[in-house]
Amino acid sequence: MKFNLYSLVAAILLPSFAAAQLSGSVGPLTTRASKRSKVCNVLNYGGVASKTSDIGPPLASAFAACKTGGTVYVPPGDYGMSTWVTLDGGSAWALQLDGIIYRVGTAGGNMILVESTTDFELYSSTSKGAIQGYGYTFHAAGTYGPRLLRLQSVTDFSVHDIALVDSPAFHFTMDTCTNGEVYNMIIRGGNEGGLDGIDVWGTNIWVHDVEVTNKDECVTVKSPASHMLIEDIYCNWSGGCAIGSLGADTAISNIVYENVYTWESNQMFMIKSNGGSGSVNNCQFNNFIGHSNAYSLDINGYWSDESPAAGNGVLFENLSFNNWKGTCADGATRGPINVVCPSGAPCVDITISNFAMWTETGSYEYYKCENAWGSGGCLKSGGSSSYAIVTQTVTSAPSGYSAPTMPSDLASGFALTASIPIPAIPTTFYPGATPASTLLGG
Repeated sequence: MKFNLYSLVAAILLPSFAAAQLSGSVGPLTTRASKRSKVCNVLNYGGVASKTSDIGPPLASAFAACKTGGTVYVPPGDYGMSTWVTLDGGSAWALQLDGIIYRVGTAGGNMILVESTTDFELYSSTSKGAIQGYGYTFHAAGTYGPRLLRLQSVTDFSVHDIALVDSPAFHFTMDTCTNGEVYNMIIRGGNEGGLDGIDVWGTNIWVHDVEVTNKDECVTVKSPASHMLIEDIYCNWSGGCAIGSLGADTAISNIVYENVYTWESNQMFMIKSNGGSGSVNNCQFNNFIGHSNAYSLDINGYWSDESPAAGNGVLFENLSFNNWKGTCADGATRGPINVVCPSGAPCVDITISNFAMWTETGSYEYYKCENAWGSGGCLKSGGSSSYAIVTQTVTSAPSGYSAPTMPSDLASGFALTASIPIPAIPTTFYPGATPASTLLGG
């Protein structure tokens, strides 16, 4: 789905906002219908609809026959996969995944890697296609396995209407991709770290209407990245959204997150680094709702889970956080505003406005800032030098903190010792917001 009309309207009505998000149209260059002028059904290339089969070689053969101007078709049914595939090259092609692929093999790497292709679409016409990774068979033993889906050096693409479930490692990675759209997806992973939902770096990418459950990255931007719009995101018992972790030569700019709902997660949003160099600049984080999260707004330039990188620190500048509301788990233990910047690269031009978060435990909360300059919260104004930690104690609930919940908020995360059921793709991802596109399956 192209983004031309939206981009045009945004450019006319909101020039400063549009400049901080997409830089052009996104999505495939040709239609699904045109790609279906040639269809390569995996059943015609040796595929068998069975959970104990191996769809890998038939999928690779179907791709070889349809990689230019065709559709690789996985019809409804259950398919085992023990041979991972690299779908390299091609243009104006689609992978129509209407069946469910079940991991059978145990090798590392990526079950499906799509690379060096353009004008590409991965979708389910029924909105019931899925990849089931059975990650619990690894996690119960304290190990990790393959990733489910990786796009690398892909341009003019979309991924939508599919579910990614119980990956043995990361679920979906977009590596150095351009002009992409990801939407109408649900990701369900186990309740531990190392099972990232969506990790993305590249330029001009729109991610929207996505739900993620795990205990690590929800939808996270890595370096280098520019001109991304990430909106209508539902982090449902997750790690939460983030930028990072960041190291040497960080180059992230013009990123917009908006309409992000976070429930029972590690944080509503985190920017994380430890040492390093480069910058994160000209980014906006608008309309966040959170409940029962450990952290709310967390900028951490000394993130202890990351080994220190060479450099005086990543510079965070011209970042705005507007219209945040809801509740945090314990505002006295982990304050809802935590802006700790490197002493070698103090944050500048940080704006926190319309911020109304209140604690679910106790009767007060605190804000903490260090080496951070701007306006709002505990930020200092009018400078750019380093300074020691300052705190601000809040003893009464801020006006307007009350915020809606979502009817599908989970009561708990998913265990690491049992298979995770394949869910239906939801039709709402943020309170009161209508998805930009309806499900193909109705």
